[in-house]
Amino acid sequence: MKITVIGAGAVGATTADNLVRRNIAEEIILLDIKEGVAEGKAQDMMQTAALLGFDSKVKGVTNDYISTAGSSVAVITSGIPRKPGMTREELIGTNAGIVKSVVENLIQHSPDIIILIVSNPMDTMTYLALKASGLPKNRIIGMGGALDSARFKYQISQKFNASANDLNAIVIGGHGDTTMIPLIEHATWNSIPVRDFLTAEEKAEIVNKTMVGGATLTALIGTSAWYAPGAATAAMVESIVCNQNRLFTASVLLEGEFGEQDITMGVPVIINSKGWDRIVPLELSQEEQDLFKKSTEAVRKMNAVLTDSNLF
Repeated sequence: MKITVIGAGAVGATTADNLVRRNIAEEIILLDIKEGVAEGKAQDMMQTAALLGFDSKVKGVTNDYISTAGSSVAVITSGIPRKPGMTREELIGTNAGIVKSVVENLIQHSPDIIILIVSNPMDTMTYLALKASGLPKNRIIGMGGALDSARFKYQISQKFNASANDLNAIVIGGHGDTTMIPLIEHATWNSIPVRDFLTAEEKAEIVNKTMVGGATLTALIGTSAWYAPGAATAAMVESIVCNQNRLFTASVLLEGEFGEQDITMGVPVIINSKGWDRIVPLELSQEEQDLFKKSTEAVRKMNAVLTDSNLF
């Protein structure tokens, strides 16, 4: 089993580190365009093997897609990170060309590959990867909802002083500060609705903090986060590699589900060895349906940049 991570920056390297610690692949390829970066980070990770007890091998390469041949899963983190004050929409022009090129190179050497998109703006880059690749829809997955849902659980756990592991809470919609929809009315604390413990103001506070979670970290540290994105991505890869049938929110192609067509959006899906297997139905209130519609409209505007630029 071979897994490839494209981009040895903070998110890519953290993803590779999480994967090697899980010991689920014989080899992990870490690829970057900057000479020596992937090689150095891979060697640094390998020097922890005797301390952490894993047997997976990490190999760093500089723009060498031949080394990725035969990969079962690839993670794409390539592209410039979001900087303070920058919206995900502003990333489209630069990152679209990068992601398209990466997808084409991966498929050339691994035609049966499953691809996870982390690059931002994530929903639009997932749509681009799907259209440009020609791969079956279940083999292109956008990671964002898994991360947003983890951040949602964090905010609820902080409010309750509870373990995040006891919480079930998901975020649907676009992976953006104004497009994500934290489903506070559906969230539970060991099967008990969290709304039973919260005022309207407290629910709104949790939702708002979740929605600006990425921007909050960007303002604090000067760049995009990496620990939680790396962990979320690795968890999804593990569910694919180990056929775990775990339920994640992920950006996938909608063909009538949730009333939408020809768009990749964050919805609940089962992740297994097929990639994403099926979308899990979710009963939404009228308010939640309206928010989802508004979210899709915003993502469609970003997707229009792709068609206007003749990227597929």
